[in-house]
Amino acid sequence: MALLRPVLFTTSTAVLGALLLSPLSASAAPERDEPRPHPVREGAGRDTVRDSTPVGAGALRALERATPGLRKDAGYPRRTVLDAPPVNPADKSIKLGLAPYHSLAPRLNALQKLGNRVSVEVAGHSAGGHELYLVTVTAPESSGQARDQERMRERIENSPAAAARDKHIKASYKTPLFINNNIHGNEWEGTDAALKLIEELAKAKDAKTAGLLAKNRVYLNVTANPDGRIAGTRANANGFDLNRDFITATQPEARAIRRIAIDKQPAVMLDLHGYVNGTLIEPTTPPHGENYEYDLFLKNAYANALGMEKAVNGLGYTPAADGVQPAVIPFRDEKEGWDDWPPIFTPQYMPFQGAVASHTIEFPMTVNNAQYDSLPVAELRRRAVINTAIAGAAMRATLEYTNSHRASVIADQIETFRRGAAGEAQRPVSSETVPGVPGIGPEDVYTTTFPRAYVIPAGRGQRSAVAAGRLVDHLVANDVRVERAVRPFRLAGRSYPAGSYVVDLRQPKRGIANVILAEGRDISADVSTMYDISGWSLGLLWGATVEKAARGDLHLVSRPVTAAAPTGHVAPRGDLKLRMDDPKELAALNTLLAQGVAVRRTSDGAAIVPGSARKAAAVLADRFGVVFSATKERGAAPLARTRVAAAVTAGEQFALREMGFDVVPVSTATLNAGFDWSRADVLYVSTGLDHGRLTPAAREAFARSGVGVVGLGSAGAAFNAAAGLIPATAVEGNGDANGVVRVSNRGGAITGGAPAHTFVYSPLWFTGLGAGVRAEQSYGTGNPLVAGHWRAAEDGSGGPQAAAGRASVVSGTTAKGKPVVLFGTEPLFRDHPKGVFAQVGRALLTR
Repeated sequence: MALLRPVLFTTSTAVLGALLLSPLSASAAPERDEPRPHPVREGAGRDTVRDSTPVGAGALRALERATPGLRKDAGYPRRTVLDAPPVNPADKSIKLGLAPYHSLAPRLNALQKLGNRVSVEVAGHSAGGHELYLVTVTAPESSGQARDQERMRERIENSPAAAARDKHIKASYKTPLFINNNIHGNEWEGTDAALKLIEELAKAKDAKTAGLLAKNRVYLNVTANPDGRIAGTRANANGFDLNRDFITATQPEARAIRRIAIDKQPAVMLDLHGYVNGTLIEPTTPPHGENYEYDLFLKNAYANALGMEKAVNGLGYTPAADGVQPAVIPFRDEKEGWDDWPPIFTPQYMPFQGAVASHTIEFPMTVNNAQYDSLPVAELRRRAVINTAIAGAAMRATLEYTNSHRASVIADQIETFRRGAAGEAQRPVSSETVPGVPGIGPEDVYTTTFPRAYVIPAGRGQRSAVAAGRLVDHLVANDVRVERAVRPFRLAGRSYPAGSYVVDLRQPKRGIANVILAEGRDISADVSTMYDISGWSLGLLWGATVEKAARGDLHLVSRPVTAAAPTGHVAPRGDLKLRMDDPKELAALNTLLAQGVAVRRTSDGAAIVPGSARKAAAVLADRFGVVFSATKERGAAPLARTRVAAAVTAGEQFALREMGFDVVPVSTATLNAGFDWSRADVLYVSTGLDHGRLTPAAREAFARSGVGVVGLGSAGAAFNAAAGLIPATAVEGNGDANGVVRVSNRGGAITGGAPAHTFVYSPLWFTGLGAGVRAEQSYGTGNPLVAGHWRAAEDGSGGPQAAAGRASVVSGTTAKGKPVVLFGTEPLFRDHPKGVFAQVGRALLTR
């Protein structure tokens, strides 16, 4: 039977995202705010963790539902009268002489009145409930012309071979350019440069501007992080660095930008940051993402970088007079340290949605953090003016490049999609495949062999139906085409039942499909250091069984998937068993416990729910997609609602609440101030809590509390040692190491049924286990690293071979009978490795 593969179109709901260009006026200076070589744990060095939940999940979903969808069939201009938020004199932008968030809506309302080129729409809401503003600048379009542009956009993605021959596309398609601003809230100036550019384009009367807007659409996300802009923080109101969220998409701001990328399909993209002196203009150093069509990307990104460099240096700022160093292009000027390997950053995600040039721009003059508090206002404003001018110069140069290379940029985007749909091999970069780019060497060649397909099996071959459903929905949200088999089929010598999901890698956006599902690669030998994480596989870390078919003929009867099939189920009679293998199952359990249902725990960590709670279980099965199966097990011990005193990172706090735990943030200062331990059942420590800095009274209060302890990483291990809880010696691996590792699970209440892989970041392991201390999980033998970057130190210590076979998770009981679990892994890192969340959840339930 031939494969039935109807074209998938993802419904666009939320929003467009932003591009901004700014006029040439002012200048800039450079300094490093975020040194690349040595990753630091989220929250490292903090003594306090704020309770960052300004908008509850339900309220945020309501806000997102209330946001009007961005219509694809509406013409331009699209006028939106924005509601101005209340004036906030505490907005951190004001001190710098920059636009506070509350001023944006009135200014955008005024800009829409300047003519017929400027449109404003609400693209979504931030974690703190602030509106995200999308501005489109283009020549007017009737609704019919807008529909024609949308038809051409879809043809480019879905029929790229035909699009390459389409004379109408070559003559009439408007090149989409996307500029994203202020994704780090305390890197402000891109927003102000964007406002200047919008005004300049709106007012210009010259033929060149008219011609440019007739052939291009400029999309500007005015501020991607209004929460951080107002508060002067890098992160949003949930404490997340949004420019690390583009493979997991936990935050509404990242999801809004993702929606813009899919709906608008930008061919060129800028992301405005600070502060690096001289102005840093990507493309980057090795390693280069192996799933890109990197030859097409480098050709455009390097040429555009040269134009931006010329524009930035042409502003005339000098080191002597202004403190501004000449611009830097890492690909040309540096050996390593600014890589494009992980897809977690905005510009590294965009090529998978069609961008053939995307750049991080780091303007030079530092105005945040210590400088914000210590420098005179006049100096801060001088620096902000320079940064705004440099941001504007980069924007305008990119607009010029996109316009003057319109035909080749569109052709290269089409070719990116065509190669994917045809299943063609990548073209390694070289002086022949990318002429005009100097210095290309073997160190720049990163390619992959795409498999024929991935299968997410149904039935007994699937570890977790709820995890499989989440993964499928995530693939679809990233515009990956997924099919569901109507009948059983065979692929690569294996049989699969009907209902299994198939991701055919012969599709236009094969790159993002492979990024999400592939194991990844060990790049430890390729470069000495990485800027951020180097492994991230959702195929291994999200808890679902995913099987790769390297080759084979794909014959199946299938239907396209727009959402995963429902997975929730409740057995019709008897007591019920709920597996504790997934965060949604933990959330369902915690809901039942909050409702007063008497739940018991099995020896392997599952939950036994009485049949009398069947109606409550049915509601939760529908809400979370979890399965309550019939059982005759009675359970080994009762479970109780667990309140967690948590000294953790923002990502961990977010994950704990995702699993339904009551979380009370604590720190060294909190405990020293006299924490009421009656508010907590367990203490979870991963950062910000130092037992040695507790006052005698605080130590005594903890000792009397009777709470259990879960410790993670070096901070958790140090707390255990200082408090004398259980005998286990922590050995720290290379602090720069991170990635996906193989593990062996002992089973039982904490790791029973756990996946064979987990995530590490600054890994450690445990030796010298005393009496009663149990190794719940150990690193795999040999080299446990599957994907990522983990080297031994110069003296040979701290590498993956040293960790092999060592305990990665241990448990025990204190002399006073308090349970303690210590993790050397990072099972909640940035709310990412969903499939191993349950290990922490189970540990917290141990009372």
